[in-house]
Amino acid sequence: MTLHFKKRRLSDETFEACSVFDVNGDGILDIVSGAYWYEGPDFVTRHKICDIASHAHYRDDFSDYPLDVDGDGRMDIVTGSWWSEALKWRKNPGDGGGEWETFVIAPTSNIETIRYFDIDGCGVPEIFPNTPGEPQAFYKLIRDEHGRGTGQFRHTVIGDRPSGHGMGFADITGNGKMDIVLCDGWLEQPDDPFSGPWKFHPEFSLGSASVPILGHDVNGDGLCDLIVGQAHDYGLHWYEQVLDKDGARSWIRHEIDPTASQYHDLALVDLDLDGELELVTGKRYLAHDNDPGFDDPLGLYYFKINGGRFEKHVIDYGPAGEASGNGIYMWIEDITGNGYPDIVAPGTEGLYLFENLGPGESEDE
Repeated sequence: MTLHFKKRRLSDETFEACSVFDVNGDGILDIVSGAYWYEGPDFVTRHKICDIASHAHYRDDFSDYPLDVDGDGRMDIVTGSWWSEALKWRKNPGDGGGEWETFVIAPTSNIETIRYFDIDGCGVPEIFPNTPGEPQAFYKLIRDEHGRGTGQFRHTVIGDRPSGHGMGFADITGNGKMDIVLCDGWLEQPDDPFSGPWKFHPEFSLGSASVPILGHDVNGDGLCDLIVGQAHDYGLHWYEQVLDKDGARSWIRHEIDPTASQYHDLALVDLDLDGELELVTGKRYLAHDNDPGFDDPLGLYYFKINGGRFEKHVIDYGPAGEASGNGIYMWIEDITGNGYPDIVAPGTEGLYLFENLGPGESEDE
């Protein structure tokens, strides 16, 4: 069963992150990317969020995650980037409209990008920036007695050495607690994630690893494996977790796709609704302008995992200006209402929507 997608170029804007949520409270999903939000359901009408600085071909925005930070019932945006050296949030102005005010959550070192996970089971995700130059940390939104956000955050440092390039979530031990995977090892979650200590296990070296690194039992043996892209080189791999008879852990690297470079963003989603997760990923265009393969054609793909055999399917492929990769933070959600998850793909090549038509006929425009 092969999926088909209807491709739409929504904008020439070169922001590399996006999200999908109801911005204006009308009950209809909208698309947010960088300095603008695009009004659903047709995403033609564009509204300005705020001015965002440029740095060469990059924009100062590597996350547009929706979170009601101030508890007013409207979704705000959590963001950060390599240059601003701060974790920030932008306040949704609500019914009055207008530009969004930006507030600093905390100063940081350079942020590669940010991922989010409810590490304590409170129902609200915590914020995990990948800061290669400083130890791994996360930020918890402080809520009032009614469960509403207060605009304040609790900062918890869980590492004692620079994080390096790459970060993700995986239950390595299978104990039901999500651990944090970095490029050169993993941090084991303790009983209390806020008081630690998080024990570091230097068990591998993943190179210029993707954000996220994905935890998934690829071969069905009951152990959590890792799926890793090379964000600044060629290669996409999975690392098989192996336990010997004494419980010692090792990792075997398997190749998924050596033909493409700059696999920076990855996701596991049941795209075809068959009950099995697919791997969705692609090229981040101009992740650096000197990486191996940086000027190769762009591609957006999904892989049937098939117990580790990884069957590749091309969603889009071609030169920049005609085809799309998937930026630094794509978003996958059914926004057309047909039940199949759609893909919103940002990047320096523009903002694209790939409507998932299911196993029907292909459409492009």
